[in-house]
Amino acid sequence: MNRHFSDTRKIDPEKGAQLPDGSPNDANRVEIGPTLLAFREWEAAGLTLPNLDAMRRYRWERLTRHVVERDLGGLLMFDPLNIRYATDSTNMQLWNTHNPFRAVLLCADGYMVMWDYKNSPFLSEFNPLVREQRSGADLFYFDRGDKVGAAADVLAKEIRDLIAEHGGANRRLAVDKVMLHGLRSLERQGFEIVDGEEVTEKCRSVKGPDELLAMRCASHACETAVRKMEDFARAHIPLGQTSEDDIWAVLHAENIKRGGEWIETRLLTSGPRTNPWFQECGPRIVQNNEIVAFDTDLVGSYGICVDISRTWWVGDEDPRPDMIYAMQHGIEHIETNMQMLKPGVMIPELSAGTHVLDPQFQAGKYGCLMHGVGLCDEWPLVAYPDHAVEGAYDYPLEAGMVLCVEVLVQPEGGDFSIKLEDQVIITEDGFERLTTYPFDPALSGR
Repeated sequence: MNRHFSDTRKIDPEKGAQLPDGSPNDANRVEIGPTLLAFREWEAAGLTLPNLDAMRRYRWERLTRHVVERDLGGLLMFDPLNIRYATDSTNMQLWNTHNPFRAVLLCADGYMVMWDYKNSPFLSEFNPLVREQRSGADLFYFDRGDKVGAAADVLAKEIRDLIAEHGGANRRLAVDKVMLHGLRSLERQGFEIVDGEEVTEKCRSVKGPDELLAMRCASHACETAVRKMEDFARAHIPLGQTSEDDIWAVLHAENIKRGGEWIETRLLTSGPRTNPWFQECGPRIVQNNEIVAFDTDLVGSYGICVDISRTWWVGDEDPRPDMIYAMQHGIEHIETNMQMLKPGVMIPELSAGTHVLDPQFQAGKYGCLMHGVGLCDEWPLVAYPDHAVEGAYDYPLEAGMVLCVEVLVQPEGGDFSIKLEDQVIITEDGFERLTTYPFDPALSGR
């Protein structure tokens, strides 16, 4: 059962066996979790915390149901974000993305096995839903050299035996991301390999009650960190010695201070470097009376992604009229598109019904209108009509989905861009705007 923060004792490292989210009140806990700073800020904000045991069980039950509904013997996951979803455990997440050494097998009966780094099986033992810890899923050349194929054969045989015991004779195995030798070894064991990403992406798209509570906490922590970044930028840019990197570093530090994990991109630029968009944050000294635009792409508290964008005017003069118009046009774009959001609406309907940007902004518009978000940017993607692929996303929105609604207003050949993005929850009868961070009044006129 979920509990309201104010109904529990205040955090005290010396008192109480559990923190308000149900996790151990142990300074030596294994799993990554929010800091005391985050807990205190959430208490002051009156937020309800998730119950982590309930959140983990919801994810495990939902994932198992998706396996059974597709008549699979099991689901084999190598993607670190899918492993986090299934087990809520982490291990060198970024390193693991390019040196895949972890794997999780979820069998059709719910039996779940983790393969981890050989010296760290304890990293998932806090979760009783993970029934076994093993090692040996490191199928990359750096670690195995010319014997990677032999290692893959050993792993594939273990998976064969586990599926036989917990999935019966069903040899249909969904796999999300697998190294080449791993795929070949699994096929030699008689498995029919199907797309695991389809399973995990659709499973993760609908959030349970405790996941939404965790997302509210993560959003609050992210917006608090963004406020610290904005305060720093406004205080230091006029002094003439502050770089884009200096500003961006504040967001990283404040995220970590609250138990956040990493930031997926370096999307903060200033002045003329905002156009074209997708240049990365760098050493440029930001000038007084310039635009600063960013996209958080932040993996924060509880491993939840908070993906919001804002554009600021920093200076003691007024922004140009064309900048103000672009900002107001961008706000109109995302707010108009939000009004379409409700359960049952088909994703192609969202593409067809979009607010249309002015001709001068068409060439530089963003890659999508909206996208799902959870532990990272997730399925589905809502494309602009001229980029939509027929049949790729013929699915309805469901209550419990969380979407990022965004816009890039980028004048063709211009010297600035406006980037805006808010997160919204699809509710039973419409949507709820999760993002509360204000738009810059100098640009928006608000």
